[in-house]
Amino acid sequence: MLPTLIEIIDTSVVNVSLDHIRGSLSAGIDESTWTITSYLVSNAIIIPITGWLSRIFGRKRYLISSIALFTTSSFLCGSAWNLQSLVFFRILQGIGGGALQPISQSILLETFPQRQHGMAMAIFGVGIMFGPIIGPLLGGWITDNWSWHWIFFINVPIGLISILMTLSFITDPPYMKRIKMKIDYWGLAFLALGLGCLQIVLDKGQREDWFSSSFILWMSIISATSLILFVILELFAENPVVNLKTFKNISFSTGNLVMFFAFFNLFASIVLLPIYLQTLMGYTAFLAGLVLGPGGISTMFSLLIAGRLVTRVNPKGLLAFGIIICAYATYLMSKFTLEAGFATVIWPRLVLGIGMGFLFIPLTTLTFATIRKEAMGNATAIFNLLRNLGGSFGVAFVTTILSRRAQFHQSHLIEHLTPFDTPYQITSQQSAQILDYGGFESSLSQYGGLGVIYKELLRQASMMSFNDAFYLTCLLMISILPLVFLMKRPKDVSGKHSTEVSH
Repeated sequence: MLPTLIEIIDTSVVNVSLDHIRGSLSAGIDESTWTITSYLVSNAIIIPITGWLSRIFGRKRYLISSIALFTTSSFLCGSAWNLQSLVFFRILQGIGGGALQPISQSILLETFPQRQHGMAMAIFGVGIMFGPIIGPLLGGWITDNWSWHWIFFINVPIGLISILMTLSFITDPPYMKRIKMKIDYWGLAFLALGLGCLQIVLDKGQREDWFSSSFILWMSIISATSLILFVILELFAENPVVNLKTFKNISFSTGNLVMFFAFFNLFASIVLLPIYLQTLMGYTAFLAGLVLGPGGISTMFSLLIAGRLVTRVNPKGLLAFGIIICAYATYLMSKFTLEAGFATVIWPRLVLGIGMGFLFIPLTTLTFATIRKEAMGNATAIFNLLRNLGGSFGVAFVTTILSRRAQFHQSHLIEHLTPFDTPYQITSQQSAQILDYGGFESSLSQYGGLGVIYKELLRQASMMSFNDAFYLTCLLMISILPLVFLMKRPKDVSGKHSTEVSH
């Protein structure tokens, strides 16, 4: 869980330190965002081929090499002397970090017997769920109190501990030993090109106004073409880098789809909340972090509870419960107003944390219940890729909705700003009187009153766009509920359901 935790933290820890990095390295805003994009791109390329690389190098050897590369590149990132060097070292960091999530998950699923998969995934879930929460908080605190270099240096001791523990406790089963095989170069090239361009589109699409930008348009065309060719090649390849035939398993395919939308919901929510709190409610970064933090704690508790319950009750019931709770939490967020208090905004985040814990454990159990151990590395790689892509799509979706709906509501509300509208007349007079009392000339107070009204209009339009984004995310989340019925309950070797075995 340790390498998984630091790898996930590093996907978000740079975001809050970006201004400090930009100022320190004399870079522009658009240039500095490549420190995030470069990591996400290399990370996305490596994740799906982790199972294939484990077979080529041997899983333990590949895991240790990945942790070593991640740790070394983290030190180099903290020592970067200009933006170009930082981007290069972030690419290396993403290459090293991409393997850590799927390998860790496959080791846990293969090592623990199926009746203990729930608790094994609870341990893994602490890193998966808590990482996105603690990342921004940790990054902000370290940057404010030390310097941005230390957001990378803190990975070094954790990485060294992970290497020592892997050497001491992890062993490769016979089917994960190093084997010689023909390398699928074309499949590897199309996968890297397709996922790399896709991640760039998702990360920079809103900033470039999507398809009105020729850069985003060409990246999208290259990505779509490459991924289509990749799928066609892999279906007929002798030794595919990603075995897509695993998707013939209905429970596995359904589980990946549910996980995609679950992390779509999670990342959309934890991105929207701080923006809402800091831009409209006047919260500091620290106070916004206090709203997010308790959700991570509630997730940890619900993970442990779900880990124990998953072998005693039907996992499909727990999964449905988790989906409903997550959708309900997002619905509560869609009811936020400009007068919301601290308790009002923290409660839905706590509820979402509970829902994610009850969703993650049964979903993982059901998804991998019928996957052979020999295929677990490939399956966990696909699962983690879909999870990460879900988060990327979620962030891209809500930031776009936020921008477009704010424009829509602004144009709708401004229709009422006319001298013939009675509420407008009253508000305009009151604003002008307030400015008159402040000692402004009457002409200035008149135009100043209009400025006050228009500023309030922008706030209300922005608030309504947040409501829309949360509400649409809620609808997407609840729409996956019927998929639960397609998944099969896990069975042991004798064919009995796991709940019967536990009793």
